[in-house]
Amino acid sequence: MVGKSLVKRLRDDGYENLLLPGSRELDNRDQAGVRDYFRQNTPEFVFHLAGHIGGIKASITRPVEFMYENLVMAMNVIHAAHESEAVRLMYIGSSCIYPRNCPQPMKEEHMLTGELEPTNEGYAIAKISGIKLCEYLHQQHGRDFFSLLPCNLYGFHDHFEPEDSHVLSALIFKMHSAKVSGSPSVEIWGTGQSRREFLFADDFADAMVFFMNYEGSEFPRMMNIGSGEDHTIKEIANMVRDVVGYDGELTFNADKPDGMPKKLLDVARARDFGWQSKIALRDGLEKSYNWYLENEAVKA
Repeated sequence: MVGKSLVKRLRDDGYENLLLPGSRELDNRDQAGVRDYFRQNTPEFVFHLAGHIGGIKASITRPVEFMYENLVMAMNVIHAAHESEAVRLMYIGSSCIYPRNCPQPMKEEHMLTGELEPTNEGYAIAKISGIKLCEYLHQQHGRDFFSLLPCNLYGFHDHFEPEDSHVLSALIFKMHSAKVSGSPSVEIWGTGQSRREFLFADDFADAMVFFMNYEGSEFPRMMNIGSGEDHTIKEIANMVRDVVGYDGELTFNADKPDGMPKKLLDVARARDFGWQSKIALRDGLEKSYNWYLENEAVKA
């Protein structure tokens, strides 16, 4: 999702010399293969977007993959970029790196100040390791490697499969399916009271290009990227129901985990450097649902 938004943005901006290895061409879990790729191609600017991702159900049931694969990919790509003397590397972290009971809004300096949320601990540990490796390479070798930490992302090309989707795409899928089938209700995991912040993927692509091209005084090695606004899952679910046009009942299963009670990023640092989000949540949801109708729903 994010990669496709980024590539479209780069091409729209006139960038043509893009290296876009898919998993069949380059398995980022293969250290020797990654090193060979960087030696042969010597990319100057690197966006590290590859990852093993999914929603709360996937992270609970497959913690090994979420930790191991994300950790191995980050170590291989970041270190290979260092060895090939890449000019600049951007690593994509996650708001999951912050402690479960983190003060709100979450500031960059809050990382590693408390226990992580158990439902995504493995993923968070892998992401923290990538962030720290970028920091250490800058500290020890002067590499211009840094990390952007987005809030929950959604948009075109998202995963809508029930087993691997994040909350917004899962809600779109469930409510559209219920609308089509005439189901009287949709079940949603958790109490609906946990709060989340969302950012449209095209907005994040804009941030990535902005900071990869940033010139001027040196900016920090890690930076939160978000909208600066959060909503309860219940509020989000009702917004999705309205966008989809589903008139059934929403039932919240309190026996299922909520995840972190609140995840709102402090985005003051990014704003101080001149970037802020542009796409409102309601507008982004309508864009996402229209894309789903045209590209995914027709496959059902």
